Amino acid sequence: VHRRSAERLRDLCCMNRGTFIKVGQHLGALDYLLPEEYTSTLKVLHSRAPQSSMEEICQVIREDLGKELSDLFIQFDEKPHGAASLAQVHKAVLPDGRTVAVKVQHPKVQRQSSKDIVVMEFLLQVVHWLFPDFAFMWLVEEAKKNMPLELDFLNEGQNAEKVADMLRQFNFLKIPKIHWDLSTKRILTMDFAEGGQVNDREYMRKHGIDVNEISQNLGKIYSEMIFVNGFVHCDPHPGNVLVRKCPESNKTEIVLLDHGLYQVLNQDFRLDYCRLWQSLIKGDLKGIERYSRRLGTGDLYPLFACVLTARSWTSVNAGISQTPVTQSEDVEIRTNAALYLPQISELLNRVPRQMLLLLKTNDLLRGIETILQTRASSSSFINMSRCCTRAIARHKRSKTKSRTRRLQISLSERWSLCQIDLYELVLWLRSSTLARWVSYLISCLPYPN
Repeated sequence: VHRRSAERLRDLCCMNRGTFIKVGQHLGALDYLLPEEYTSTLKVLHSRAPQSSMEEICQVIREDLGKELSDLFIQFDEKPHGAASLAQVHKAVLPDGRTVAVKVQHPKVQRQSSKDIVVMEFLLQVVHWLFPDFAFMWLVEEAKKNMPLELDFLNEGQNAEKVADMLRQFNFLKIPKIHWDLSTKRILTMDFAEGGQVNDREYMRKHGIDVNEISQNLGKIYSEMIFVNGFVHCDPHPGNVLVRKCPESNKTEIVLLDHGLYQVLNQDFRLDYCRLWQSLIKGDLKGIERYSRRLGTGDLYPLFACVLTARSWTSVNAGISQTPVTQSEDVEIRTNAALYLPQISELLNRVPRQMLLLLKTNDLLRGIETILQTRASSSSFINMSRCCTRAIARHKRSKTKSRTRRLQISLSERWSLCQIDLYELVLWLRSSTLARWVSYLISCLPYPN
């Protein structure tokens, strides 16, 4: 029954397109909340959205750029390189020979989106009236707020440039350069980026790309965005995250696409979120309760900790960095999600709106880790710990004028980071070939009589 209902929902989204596909994509990421039949069926909406015809694409380009396609490009692939809920991307070549990706909005999305949201709001109110435990009005609230931003491609281009500058220290991260002279609210032209999707293990195997390195670097990018900068790319589904070997250096790179949906975290929220994750990693139950309550969860803080980490309460008690993920625990999480659906609904209505997109982002990143089979790795917790430590120290320094106090904070920060480095070194030594050889040699030594 779940499978049949999910397929009907997917077909409904595809038929109505635009906003409906966007919400369907969001639902497909709720692994902690919906049965597997729904999430696996709706996940295809990330990569198999309906396409606009070439005639429609030419019309949008003609209206927005004031020229015919042939006047702007010497080559334009009619088959889309990718189709999403709001737009599709075509590969093209400029007169000077540069290869670009041209993202063109589906022509009717602008007019239709506001009507779609009104329809969804009405339907959700009817469902809530029939089933009082169903409290998902926040889906419509988020769509109302985010849809206008995602439909403005100039805003997307500005986000891309902002995050490229913000994360310039990561030489493995590539953000395609925007061509502003060929961009409008409905068209975004950028450098074309080759690469395979981050969930394509066969592509990575063929090109000698280490899945652990990709997972670790993706964790670094998102930890920096969430905990340090508070400016978060909130749509990291596999179609928006490409991996490749740089032709010049032969180093592995991550290409981040689709910068329409960002969440800006206010400082108090970001710092409470930092401290909450520090508590979760250490298994500090008092800290987990304190900072969860500060984020609005009330007495539902144990459930919030489980939703946020996708771990059982037993693992949260022990410290999520100390207990490996098991298949039985994943089954337990899914079973409990079905049992506690009313409480989860209440929780999602309680937390700040900023948290909703972070939960979606966590789900998408966790899905990538699951596909890459790197969820058991501790590297993500190490990256998060570093970023949380730096973010809190930076905040403390900004609040004091005393040079002595600033020095104390910096020394404490440096010591904490050294402890994290030492912990990472110990983990590496444990897993290294040298450690295995030493263990083997010790086991071969004769025992004294």
